[in-house]
Amino acid sequence: MQTTQYLAEILKELNHSADLIADEEAEKLVNGILESKKVFVAGAGRSGFMAKSFAMRMMHMGIDSYVIGETVTPNFEKEDILIIGSGSGETKSLVSMAEKAKSIGGKIATVTIFPDSTIGQLADVTIKLPGSPKDQSKGDYKTIQPMGSLFEQTLLLFYDAVILRFMEKKGLDTNKMYGKHANLE
Repeated sequence: MQTTQYLAEILKELNHSADLIADEEAEKLVNGILESKKVFVAGAGRSGFMAKSFAMRMMHMGIDSYVIGETVTPNFEKEDILIIGSGSGETKSLVSMAEKAKSIGGKIATVTIFPDSTIGQLADVTIKLPGSPKDQSKGDYKTIQPMGSLFEQTLLLFYDAVILRFMEKKGLDTNKMYGKHANLE
């Protein structure tokens, strides 16, 4: 197969994935962000990169958003929300974070393949994304892509869709957001 044929197949998989996401849960996440004082994001590996890009876009919208683990990340409080992207929902460091956030009394949202996972059960809002876990023998969703690629791609696109919904609700446009773009690059 040629590279462009693989790309076309990946796009087909992503289109199919979009059809399987529950709008009600996605809307709960948007509202959770709206109601929160600060927004914290976390994820391990490539899911963590997707979370960082989500935090960046939220910053562009004027939301106090932070990436767990960065040196400038403040403390998590009751009025805050922690959004965890985890395909398995079982990554030990992320489970630990969710437990700590729960003990503080803030909201937890997770975006995962497995809503019944440990993190899924701790979360106030759980969004199920289709995808195949890194160990593809454990999932029922088939993909031509290696490991968790389909989940991670869907996660990035889902986060961007959440941004668009938030922009709609707050009456923001890209020109207003650009004013908050980094200018010391």
